[in-house]
Amino acid sequence: MSVLVKSYDYLEEYLDSLRSKGRYAFSLEEAKEKFELSDKALNQNLFRLKLKKKIIQVRKGFYAIIPPEYAAQGVIPYSLFIDDMMKTLGRKYYVGLISAAAIHGAAHQQPMESFIIIEKPALRNIKNKKLKINFFVKTGWLEDDIIQTKTDAGYINVSSPELTALDLLYYIKNTGINRTASILRELVEEIKPGKLQKTAKSYSQVAAIQRLGYLLDAHLKNEQLSEAILKALTAKRPLVVPLVPGREVRGEVNTKWKIIPNAQIETDI
Repeated sequence: MSVLVKSYDYLEEYLDSLRSKGRYAFSLEEAKEKFELSDKALNQNLFRLKLKKKIIQVRKGFYAIIPPEYAAQGVIPYSLFIDDMMKTLGRKYYVGLISAAAIHGAAHQQPMESFIIIEKPALRNIKNKKLKINFFVKTGWLEDDIIQTKTDAGYINVSSPELTALDLLYYIKNTGINRTASILRELVEEIKPGKLQKTAKSYSQVAAIQRLGYLLDAHLKNEQLSEAILKALTAKRPLVVPLVPGREVRGEVNTKWKIIPNAQIETDI
């Protein structure tokens, strides 16, 4: 028993030392390297810390530290551990979609779940009473489209406003047309025409570019940004696609964007 108690004290001190370095998370492998304990003893001590609500298991083999200021919530914001976790997994990533929009000040309602873009292979979503993190797989991206954003734990990778806008239309089935249109109405203030044209030019999903162009033009009436999209489309071969995939396709084709507007857009702003 004394060994368990002693090692448990060491673990608490270890958490304090990590926090003093600005870290809010650690992996099981790190703890194993730090302490000469059996797997059983280490797991027992980690379980005690979980019961005391000092840590929370984010995924197998990875834990977030709960400092006093987050004790009531029982969890810390994903932004404080996501970079640590992805480095532990050896995975490229960026915070995207609605989460990125919120960071850019374009989500009038703080999202209750987080959206992370990764390369293959896929990662299982994290979903429990405290956390909901959605992982979306994508085939590569330009580093120029990723912004390093500062947090209390260091830096996280976040999609630029321009990449965020395109991704929202790429993953439209997950984000929803009305929510996407509401976010875009605010996000356009952060989007630069020249950067948008460059990002769209290299974006592989042509349908997403068309859909974004259509919304910027027909719905938001933003001529400057829609023209930037149109210029990027000249080097591509767009086909006729519905505004919202998976819904009934009917209606007159918008010849400028080759979009069938098969949804009535209702924003909540």
